[in-house]
Amino acid sequence: MSIYDMVYRTKTYIAGDWTGDKDLIDKLEEWNKNNHLSLHYVNVHEVTQSSDDTLNCNIKRSLRERMSISKTFVLIVGEKTSSLRSGACSFCPFYISSYCSKGYPIDKRSYIEYECEMAIKDYNAGELKNIVVIYNGLTQPDYSICPPALRGIGIHIGSDIFDGVHREWAYERIKNAICR
Repeated sequence: MSIYDMVYRTKTYIAGDWTGDKDLIDKLEEWNKNNHLSLHYVNVHEVTQSSDDTLNCNIKRSLRERMSISKTFVLIVGEKTSSLRSGACSFCPFYISSYCSKGYPIDKRSYIEYECEMAIKDYNAGELKNIVVIYNGLTQPDYSICPPALRGIGIHIGSDIFDGVHREWAYERIKNAICR
């Protein structure tokens, strides 16, 4: 049993395309740090960091540790989320012709696929309280761009409100989904 097995799950795990959907990820952090708003969570990525950024398998191990202390999983979905491949062994410098020169098992899942599968496993086991899928730049969910593993699981919401003239962030909708 590791220390992570003994910690009560209190953190929020945010996953997404940190390049294409960083605007919404940054907005969540801004809201979280604003003392005048009521969206507050502890971002698990600020509590523990990956120790080795050269091996995808080590990063995935660190992601597993982060998930083990999380109660809420938030996936930010943008137009490229389902096609991301970063994290697959084929992108590791030690992957050579379908085997790992370090002797690790081959994992063809991207970081996003891995995180989604961890979230589903923990959610189904009753260890994860909440799964929230937020569609960046949309007013309504578009399941066609959601990673297949999470379609139909959790709360799916759009990140925006559009009144016909102005588009703005759907703060209340997002806060209510994350903090429920």
